[in-house]
Amino acid sequence: MAPEKQNNGLDNYAFALEARFCDLNDTGEELQSSLDEDTNKLAYCVTDVPPWYLCIILGIQHCLTAFGGIIAIPLILSQGLCLQHDSLTQSHLISTIFFVSGICTLLQVTFGIRLPILQGGTFTLLAPSMAMLSMPEWTCPAWTQNASLVNTSSTDFIDVWQSRLRALQGSIIVGSLFQVFVGFSGLIGLFMRFIGPLTIAPTISLIGLSLFDSAGGSAGNHWGISSMTTALIILFSQYLRHISVPFPTYSKDKKLHTSRVYVFQILPVLLGITLSWLICYILTTFDVLPTKPNMYGYLARTDLKGDVIGQAPWFTFPYPGQWGVPTVSLAGVVGILAGVISSMIESVGDYHACARLSGAPPPPKHAINRGIGIEGLGCLLAGAWGTGNGTTSYSENVGALGITKVGSRMVIVAGGVLMVVMGVFGKVGAVFTTIPSPVIGGMFMVMFGVISAAGVSNLQYADMNSSRNIFIFGFSIFTGLVIPNWILKNPNAIATGVIELDQVLQVLLTTSMFVGGFFGFILDNTISGSKHERGILAWNKAHEDDSSNTLESEEVYDLPFGISSYLSSSPWLRYIPFCPTGRPSSLDGSRADANSLEPKLLLGRPAPAPIIVGVGLSFFMALYNLTNDCAHTSLWWSALEPTACWTAYTRVSRVRSKSSWCRRQV
Repeated sequence: MAPEKQNNGLDNYAFALEARFCDLNDTGEELQSSLDEDTNKLAYCVTDVPPWYLCIILGIQHCLTAFGGIIAIPLILSQGLCLQHDSLTQSHLISTIFFVSGICTLLQVTFGIRLPILQGGTFTLLAPSMAMLSMPEWTCPAWTQNASLVNTSSTDFIDVWQSRLRALQGSIIVGSLFQVFVGFSGLIGLFMRFIGPLTIAPTISLIGLSLFDSAGGSAGNHWGISSMTTALIILFSQYLRHISVPFPTYSKDKKLHTSRVYVFQILPVLLGITLSWLICYILTTFDVLPTKPNMYGYLARTDLKGDVIGQAPWFTFPYPGQWGVPTVSLAGVVGILAGVISSMIESVGDYHACARLSGAPPPPKHAINRGIGIEGLGCLLAGAWGTGNGTTSYSENVGALGITKVGSRMVIVAGGVLMVVMGVFGKVGAVFTTIPSPVIGGMFMVMFGVISAAGVSNLQYADMNSSRNIFIFGFSIFTGLVIPNWILKNPNAIATGVIELDQVLQVLLTTSMFVGGFFGFILDNTISGSKHERGILAWNKAHEDDSSNTLESEEVYDLPFGISSYLSSSPWLRYIPFCPTGRPSSLDGSRADANSLEPKLLLGRPAPAPIIVGVGLSFFMALYNLTNDCAHTSLWWSALEPTACWTAYTRVSRVRSKSSWCRRQV
């Protein structure tokens, strides 16, 4: 994903980073490199550590990029949990999901896939959750829909929403155990053999399409405000994304100067919501909006939440079981499993995209297995803490890597810490609950549309000139809309005589993504068609695991704190799916890398002395050339200077591996 070139000569970077790709060589001569030649290069690769202030700035940006999706989930769930008129509890849910998302991000970057990928709430679990809450036994009492009848401190009301949330918690906890098992056992590879674009496309698309009622209901409270919010987000994200804005910047070299920031490109949702929110506040202040609850447009006012910000505590510490002991229902677990499978498939694609955009080698199998397992553990924590949702990798933040050209995982670590801090400050969640309903509806219009289109984009791998594929996709999408809609209108139609079976079928058949994905999976695997026609070949090529046991892969994906070294000392541990398979040894050539500068030697045979000498001379000559033209090499030498205890060979290896990453075109 290369940034587009502008007429003013600036690259489409989100931040005009001052990191130099080429610096002084060993003789003190400065290497000249024009900005045009560095258009597609990364400012910081995955293992680089940018300055602390840049980590904080870009970490905040990643938090803001995920902002829309993270706060949208509790606001949608509040409808099924009967919390429309309890803003204080909504703020607690928002704080909790921020807190857990931060913890899961830190776990994923440190022990999981180890790529710069953010974790947050997932819409794949939102659909089955809403389907479960729409069952007759969980339908909200009529009095909870009337703000004048709701006493948020009464035990009856508290029991209403907490019983529903505990049921969600239990289902998510049990469902996440399946994801933990699939990840750490390596079964995700088996699943991917039978799942192709024609299964994934309707599944992901129906996540967005099935939420049209929530978007329409919120936007319909004031179509003028919601249309303005949608228009602003579209304006910023599509029409003004190439416009850079000068911001004052200070550096030791240039002192106080201006840097150009593509602020519209990286923060379109936040800017659109903030401006609409501000306009609603002004209209409320001057009583332009209706003051009577029964008048159209009343819900666009910003003073409806009362003193929720004042009531919210400054500090809140979410903890497991804060809503009570979770309960488990078979119907809920089966529905959550459908969402978990979809989340796993989507995450595998995110891992490969993230590796490509961060300048890392393609993720090996053990890293993918570990990443899926840690995501399952994240869902387990989210269920225990009571977010009402799980966690998954955020595609939006993967795209942000291609914009900023900063692929360092330390930036995501900073973002994870910031989300934990936001979850601890109770006032932060309270502020978000005061956003007027039409503004949220306008954001939903864009967000759910993008999710639907993202699902359809998977069809690029399949041959859509084939009548077979057109039929499978069209039928899957249509049934995914028709069947859940009919079941919701006829909730008593399913009556097998077994209550548990009725509940399971009720949840599954009212979950659009399950119905569409199920038909797509069955038809794609039973109707005859070549792998090329089905898109399997192109799909596998785009997501193939072509990484070998290289020095580069080792440095990125191996476990930290010397854990991989300890595990590699036990030969039997290499057979565990989530453990690294062993360290490559380039000293003796027994594990030479395909991309290595050293020639491969036959295993078990000593190399003739002339060959060893020739290889050594060739290696150091190549190293000399690399240090004269490698992007970022001087940064690496300066970073390695304090660690004099490292061996010279380690330094040589890392400079060489860095050269192969930083030259990669994104």
